[in-house]
Amino acid sequence: MPFIDSHCHLNFPGLAENMADVLAQMRHNDVDGVLCVSVNLADFPQVLALAEQHPNIYASVGVHPDYEGVEEPDVARLVELAQHSEVIAIGETGLDYFRLKGDLEWQRMRFRTHIRAARECGKPLIIHTREAAADTLRIMAEENAVGAGGVMHCFTETWEVAEAALAMGFYISFSGIVTFKSAKQIKEVAQRVPLERMLLETDAPYLAPVPHRGKLNQPAYVKYVAEEIALLRGIGVDEVGRRTTENFMRLFGSRAI
Repeated sequence: MPFIDSHCHLNFPGLAENMADVLAQMRHNDVDGVLCVSVNLADFPQVLALAEQHPNIYASVGVHPDYEGVEEPDVARLVELAQHSEVIAIGETGLDYFRLKGDLEWQRMRFRTHIRAARECGKPLIIHTREAAADTLRIMAEENAVGAGGVMHCFTETWEVAEAALAMGFYISFSGIVTFKSAKQIKEVAQRVPLERMLLETDAPYLAPVPHRGKLNQPAYVKYVAEEIALLRGIGVDEVGRRTTENFMRLFGSRAI
């Protein structure tokens, strides 16, 4: 059963210069498609070019909360860029109180901008949250993120946070972290999230799963995430692949895959 990597960064060093091998490894490991996720507007043309060149690569547009001092998007700009047929999502966006400290109101305003753009253009959100779950959920509610839908990517929060996101219609995506022995909380959430609301990802080139932990990650390794979730839930890996692929198509629309 083929898999979909719902979140990776193929334009990043380590992957971009080895694209032929990355695509070959995807084929060898039954990975039918990937969503290459934008982190800033300056590099968005690279992301879009990959999606234009390869039929199984899709693009998002957005500015990651870790990027301070970069071109700040407004709603109109995001909506304009999202009109491209290869762009299937807005983000990644959200809040990150781990890497940056101090007055982060600019992060919260940027997050609101992305939610408003997603609602306006009718494309789902890719949400990043780290040490900011309460504010993330609050802003999602205040900005009616349920009107856009989307995914909580690389989920590392508690079941209570997952429940709140699920209640707003969001999907929960698991990365290679779920394969780490120490990730007990994430494994618990992976056992409890309804299968029809789950996605798989690598976040490549980061967070390579066991047995490649600490090495460069790539979309082909999404199968290890699927295998771990299958083990945790006591089901076949083919079922995990089938259901998460169906979920990806449902969330991102008929254009995807």
